[in-house]
Parts: sequence; structure tokens; C-alpha cells
Amino acid sequence: MGNRVAREDFEWVYTDQPHADRRREILAKYPEIKSLMKPDPNLIWIVIMMVLTQLAALYLVKDLDWKWVIFWAYAFGSCINHSMTLAIHEVSHNSAFGHYKAMWNRWFGMFANLPIGVPYSISFKRYHMDHHRYLGADGIDVDIPTDFEGWFFCTTFRKFIWVILQPLFYAFRPLFINPKPITYLEIINTVVQLTFDVIVYYVLGVKSLVYMLAASLLGLGLHPISGHFIAEHYMFLKGHETYSYYGPLNLLTFNVGYHNEHHDFPNIPGKNLPLVRKIAAEYYDNLPHYNSWIKVLYDFVMDDTISPYSRMKRHQKGKVDLD
Repeated sequence: MGNRVAREDFEWVYTDQPHADRRREILAKYPEIKSLMKPDPNLIWIVIMMVLTQLAALYLVKDLDWKWVIFWAYAFGSCINHSMTLAIHEVSHNSAFGHYKAMWNRWFGMFANLPIGVPYSISFKRYHMDHHRYLGADGIDVDIPTDFEGWFFCTTFRKFIWVILQPLFYAFRPLFINPKPITYLEIINTVVQLTFDVIVYYVLGVKSLVYMLAASLLGLGLHPISGHFIAEHYMFLKGHETYSYYGPLNLLTFNVGYHNEHHDFPNIPGKNLPLVRKIAAEYYDNLPHYNSWIKVLYDFVMDDTISPYSRMKRHQKGKVDLD
């Protein structure tokens, strides 16, 4: 089962957010980066094509044997659905229609949510904004694992199980760390999603519904793309809080791998993040980064010094403005 990891608590820090300082420096030196802060209309058409692709897949699997339903859910549907969650990530930053049409982004996020099978888009946006404003803040940033996760998932075998169950922890962790009152948009998101699920069940059958839900569960668990969950902020190197990934899977994930760049400039769509790195190369090229999310997953599971505790955690100072 592996040995218990040496780390017994989170890495507590009392520093301000590092990305704000670097953002100010870069903008002072390269003000042209502001021109990249604009919507990406291509995102709209990509999301529409992804939704249509999954609708076609739902039809194609409805009469397959169960083993092939699960096979295609992992081999194909998981890639589409995980990619769709990252499209929703882009939409949460208003990258589809811009900040002046914020509600258009919310409705479009619900549309993108349909093939995922569970209501996700609106709640994700609320909590993700906290993640950017209060990175690592205790009791606010729900991207930080709970104390139980750090304490229990501390051996090779248990960390492997934790990776498989990541979508469940991400879904339920907010209820324990930072519960929020339900908004009317979340109710609408839930009603729209459940209505779509019922239509899939009655029109196409249970196999199509299982394919859709399994694609999300498998794609967000033990899957190469899921390496980004760990790669982004887990401290494989002490003192380094955020890491970028510059490998080929960025093509499927709207450049979410450019994570230092994203946290420095969350208003810049993923499409333009490589340009940020190119313009301000001296700020990024020497930072620790990854080229393989699969290796990140392997190292997380096998390295006895890394666990869910391997995160920077902050005592938040000053006023907290939560949605």
C-alpha cells in the first residue's frame, strides 16, 4: 500500500497573492498585453460543435452492449466531457461573449453543461472566482483539499483511490469548506440539466444516459487530462504554488495548462495565453513547469512526500467579498 507520507499538514503561508505582483510588473513593462483581454468568439462555435458531437455519440451508443458503452465513455466521451468542463471554465471568465454580456455567458454555460449530465456551470463560476481572488485561502478556496483528505489519502494505494474519486471530492468539498446560499441561476441550471437528462433517458434509453454520466465521472478521475487538477497548484517543489504545463493536451483543454499565465491574467482567454508567455518570456520561461500530465499523476501517487496536504494555505487578511 505504500508508506505514510512525511507531510502532516498544509504549507501555511502569510504572504499576499503572488500573481497580482507579477501582473503589475508585466503590464508596466508590456502594456500591449491589455490588447489580449478580449472575448474569443471561436469558443462559441467550438462549444456548439462539442455539444453536437456528444449528442451524436449519445445516439450511437444507445444500442451497444454495455461493455462498449463503458469503453466509449472512457475512450471518447471522457475527453469531450472533461474538455467541456474547461470550456465552462473559459465561459466562467466571460471569454465567450465578454464582460458586457455577462448573462449571455451564464446561459451559454448552461448549454455547454448539457453533455456533462450534472448541473455544474453556475456553481463552478461562483466558487472559481473565489479561487482567483483568494488563492489558497483557508475556508474560502474550495480547490484546497479538506483536512480529512490530507490525513486519510496518505499512502500510495489511497492516493490512487483519491485520484479516481476526484470528481466526487470536487463536487462535495464546497458543502464542507464554504457552503453558499443557492441562487436562482443555480436552480435554473439544475432544472435545465435534469430536464435534458430525462429527455435523454426517455428518447435514447438508459445506455445513453449512463454513457453521458460515466464519461464525466471517468474523464474527471483517472484520466490523462485530469493531471491538470494536481499539476496546477500542488507543491512538487517547495515554495512554488502555481505551475504551468506546456504539453500537447493544451489543444484539448483551451490552454488551461498555461496556469501561471492564467492566474496572472484571468481576463485573457486561453487562446491568447501562449502569446502572454511569448511576450513576457523572461517572467515564465524560468519558472518550474510540466510537459506531461500523466507523469504528474504517476509522481503524485508514487512519491511518498506528496499528498493532498501538498498545497499552500493562507490565513486570509482583510475584507473578504464572497458571491
